[in-house]
Amino acid sequence: MALVDLVMPKLGESIMEATVLKWTKKLGETVKMDETVLEIATDKVDSEVPSTSEGVLAEILFSENEVVPIGTVIARIETTADAAVTTEMLEASSDIEVIAETNEPLEPFTHEHATERDDDDTFEEPVPFIPHLPANTNITMQGNNKFYSPLVLNIAISEGIGMTELENIQGSGNEGRVTKKDILQYVAARKDGRFSKPFEVAEQADEPRLQTPARQPVRDLPVHETSPSFSPSTGNVEIIEMDRMRKMIAKHMVTSKQISPHVTSFSEADVTNMVMWRERVKKQFEKQEGVKLTFTPMFIACVTKVIKRYPYINCSVEGDRIILKKDINIGMATALPSGNLIVPVIRNADHLNLVGLSKSVNSLAEAARSNRLKPDDTNAGTFTLTNVGTFGSLMGTPIINQPQVAILAVGAIKKRPMVIETSEGDAIGIRHMMYLSLSYDHRVVDGSVGASFLTELAKEFENWDVAREW
Repeated sequence: MALVDLVMPKLGESIMEATVLKWTKKLGETVKMDETVLEIATDKVDSEVPSTSEGVLAEILFSENEVVPIGTVIARIETTADAAVTTEMLEASSDIEVIAETNEPLEPFTHEHATERDDDDTFEEPVPFIPHLPANTNITMQGNNKFYSPLVLNIAISEGIGMTELENIQGSGNEGRVTKKDILQYVAARKDGRFSKPFEVAEQADEPRLQTPARQPVRDLPVHETSPSFSPSTGNVEIIEMDRMRKMIAKHMVTSKQISPHVTSFSEADVTNMVMWRERVKKQFEKQEGVKLTFTPMFIACVTKVIKRYPYINCSVEGDRIILKKDINIGMATALPSGNLIVPVIRNADHLNLVGLSKSVNSLAEAARSNRLKPDDTNAGTFTLTNVGTFGSLMGTPIINQPQVAILAVGAIKKRPMVIETSEGDAIGIRHMMYLSLSYDHRVVDGSVGASFLTELAKEFENWDVAREW
């Protein structure tokens, strides 16, 4: 008999730990290869961890709701193999695939490009606007070269812990990183009165240490009161407790507004050329390429071109540093039937032609529908597109998907009478019009840059070549 170590798998490039939600197998139960053993949660997605071997679940090393670092042994499976499989052997092998979990399959979306719905598009735009973007949120803040996970940062904000105070909490994580356990222990000690003042750096010490002089509040980070007192509800009401993901959504959105000073610019685009071209080629496109042609890849193709002219739209902020991203990875904000949100990412979107973009959009949509999105599918986004027009909205003011600095919302395409300038004079014509709105982080994107980017993007939409193939 041999014992096989089941380790917490790698869940994405920026994810260092996960929370055990539920053990689907009990001690002594038989486990098959690739059968789900437990469910876990990160700040991005809920996932399932499959078994790496067949046997009997002999040990469970972590309880439900415990936070476990990546690569840690979480259970052991007794097999009939001749030799034990060690953690090192598992790490040397290929990464374990983790299946992202959503509550329900994603329903097909359709898009109104005029006053009537285009019924032959079973999945038109997978990017309806919902002002919550947790699935691709990777919020980090830097001070004294320290980085903090979204979970730690949210706890700090909710408890009124300023950045100066946070920087001086001794971390037990990798490279001294502050973990959830560290900050919760500090919060408990603070509430018990064991620390009368936030942590400070000792003046004569080589390393930060703790001092406890008189109490003095620190407000380097804005405070968000997460547990306000409510008066009892009266009348004919229904009280619904937020689920775990909805609570995360709420915190992420508040955090984004606190981190980034939001500015939103608006423009409108005559997308008649796009509508007419798509109507002409969509049947042949689907027949030849095997995927439906929606507006989303067309929008993304234009966005990537304009981003190259305005690189500050494609960056992030770490402390006082601006990190310009050379890769253009476009996230598609996608609402699930449960009301929650996930943001699949098309990596290196500027390297793909319209066929490649269409296949990427459709494959990510299908993966979302069948609960097959992997954590890496929602990582590394540098710019987000969200469609406020899917449900008929003309425009919206989206919230930035941290740590990005800009998000584009496209509205419903509507036929309107417009003044058309011709060489023979002005005329009135029926055109397909759409409003665009861009929310951006005013710390690094000035109004002139944000407005210019949006204006250039509207022109790119309007100048779509109606004679092109694809």
